[in-house]
Amino acid sequence: MSNIILIGMPGCGKSTVGVVLAKALGYRFVDSDLLIQEQEGKLLHEIITEKGIDGFIQVENQVNSQIKAKNSVIATGGSVVYGREAMEHLRSIGTVVYLKLSYPSLARRLGDLKDRGVVLKKGQNLESLYRERVPLYEKYAHVTLEEADLDIRETVGKLIGLLKTRQ
Repeated sequence: MSNIILIGMPGCGKSTVGVVLAKALGYRFVDSDLLIQEQEGKLLHEIITEKGIDGFIQVENQVNSQIKAKNSVIATGGSVVYGREAMEHLRSIGTVVYLKLSYPSLARRLGDLKDRGVVLKKGQNLESLYRERVPLYEKYAHVTLEEADLDIRETVGKLIGLLKTRQ
């Protein structure tokens, strides 16, 4: 296995699963949202407020399309799938895994979307965002993992099994 790239909706567990998976495999863990914050010197929601949604997506696309990593688990931001260059790059450096969570499960997990730095267009809510992004996650993923009712240990175990069958 080279890199493992986690995509999915905000709150689906990309960072949590990523850290545990990286430990289990002896890989590095990279959080692309932190790379964006580091480059910009601001929190995600501050970047969105300052640059607008389109400006944020441009920064996110640029940062993700330049990630250089080996033997790493990379957790991406939920909106990474809006950047074609970023997704093509990420698919070229590893296996892209969509952590799929049902809408009702996701709605239960998430708090205030704005505080999380979630990219929402004017008038958009979580459900419309979910409907917009799911086809993009499915398009770019090499592997989809249904997380329904799995705890973190079960999710990571199932994911390692899926990745081994892909080799």
